[in-house]
Formats: sequence, C-alpha cells, structure tokens
Amino acid sequence: MNIAQLLSSPEGKTLEFKRDLSSIKPILKTLIAFANTASGTLIIGRKDDGQVFGVPNVLQAEERLASAIADSIRPAMMPEIEICSHEGKPLLIVRVPRWRGPFYLKAEGPEKGVYVRLGSTNRRAGPEIVSELQRSLVGISYDQTPCPDLSVKDLDMAKVRHAFAAVGRKIDERKLESLGVLVAYAGKRVVSYGGLILFGRDAVRELYFPDARVGCARFRGTDKAEFIDRMDLGGSVLDAVEEVPKFIRRNTRLAAKIETMRRRDIPEYPEVAIREVLVNAIVHADYSLTGMRILVAIYA
Repeated sequence: MNIAQLLSSPEGKTLEFKRDLSSIKPILKTLIAFANTASGTLIIGRKDDGQVFGVPNVLQAEERLASAIADSIRPAMMPEIEICSHEGKPLLIVRVPRWRGPFYLKAEGPEKGVYVRLGSTNRRAGPEIVSELQRSLVGISYDQTPCPDLSVKDLDMAKVRHAFAAVGRKIDERKLESLGVLVAYAGKRVVSYGGLILFGRDAVRELYFPDARVGCARFRGTDKAEFIDRMDLGGSVLDAVEEVPKFIRRNTRLAAKIETMRRRDIPEYPEVAIREVLVNAIVHADYSLTGMRILVAIYA
C-alpha cells in the first residue's frame, strides 16, 4: 500500500495518524501497542480531519522521535522511521513489526506501562494480558506453564488411565511428558497447567483453578430470574463432556418419527452438535481469567 492509499485509509488496528510531535507520550503508547499486538504503521503529519499538514523541521523531528523511542520504551525497540513526501509536504512514517515483548513505557514500569491495540485505540494491558505476552516471549503456551510444586502424585491417575484406555495407550511419566501433562522444570517432571486442569486431583485443582468447571441451568422464560433445573460440575472439565449432554437431553424436547413400524426418537439438538460445541468451549476457554466459568443456559 503506497503513501496516498495509507493517507486515505481510516485509522484501525494497524494504522494511526498524528498531526505532530507536540505530545510524544500518546505516540509512544501507539508504538508499544503496535509491537505488542499485530504490528502497525504510524503516520505523523496528518490531521484528524484527513488534511495532510506535514511535519515542520522533519529532520529534527525524526531525531527527536528516535531519541524518545530509545529513552522511553523497554525493551529496546527499533522501528523503521522513514521520511516521505506527499504533495510537497514532508511526513514521518513509522513502521512497527510485531515483536515478542511485552514492550512498556519505562516511566510507568512493566506492570502498568504495557499497552495493546484494540480497534483504533490503545488500551493499558491488564495482568492477564501481560502474563500472556510474557509467555509468548519464551514460547510457552498457557497450558504448558509448569506448576513447580506439583508432581505426578497430584494427578488423578484413575482419570488419566480412563482417558487413554479408549486409544489403548499405557501411560507412564515419560508418556505424560510427551503429551504435555507433565513438563520439565528445574531437572524434574512437574504438572503443567493443562495437565492440572484435565487430570489434577480435585482438591489440588480447586486451589489453582477454582473456575475450571462447567455449570448448567434451565431457566423459566427468556431471562435468568427463575431456574427450573441446575447442575454444577465441580470435577474435571472432562467430566462435563459426558454429563452436560445428559443435562441438555433432560431439559429439551424429544420428537418421535415412525419408520417401518418402529419409533425413532429425534432430539431437539443433535448429539454431535452438542458435543462439538461443548468440546470447543472447554478447549478454547481462557483459564488464566478468574471468575469466568463455562456456563450452559437453556431457556424455556
């Protein structure tokens, strides 16, 4: 995309405009947000109404911006800063790739100075997002994060054996490590977050992940003022794969069709669809968030 096309585009997740460098802090926040999120381009010299204003003393402005980036952003950031001209007016084009961070404003520190891009705005990252960015720095997904104090003894091995019996696999510690249930840490095998969520002993899992559970409710009418039936599954989320479909069948209608003198029951919601939605919810849930449980609601 050339400079004319960029200037005619609206601001968004990867594009922002600033008139000048009179307020440097918002510019630094934008560069940090680009680097922490999905890369981006900042164009300095265009007004909010779309008018190309240009950058006075562009060489000095470039030097000032480069110094501010070097002095104010941590870890060190090296975006591409280019001087361009549009209709005879000089502009500063700053291109920021997506880097492993998290990047933050030095003056605000690594806990409060991290920013991410949300639409066309910069937002301060909360603790959960900062943690996710830190994990990306070392290439560790959340479910592979080690629990240093937990060993294989903290797993419910009966659940482990049951889960893998269907595929005919015998499980030992080496197999558990290859599956990511255990991970290497400080020269020993410890339980991963994912292993704890799926196979941890109930008492141990509750300490680390009190919200890793599934709740079901059937409500009267179209709001949640009154419930008719409810179920709270306090065990492993794997238990929900079997128990939630039973709850849904119990609380939804069943049609019947006569075929060749035999009755065939037809559930209101296909079993395959229920299981697929449920498994997707369990697999894609963000267990790093507190107070966020998987809820199944039926309105009648």
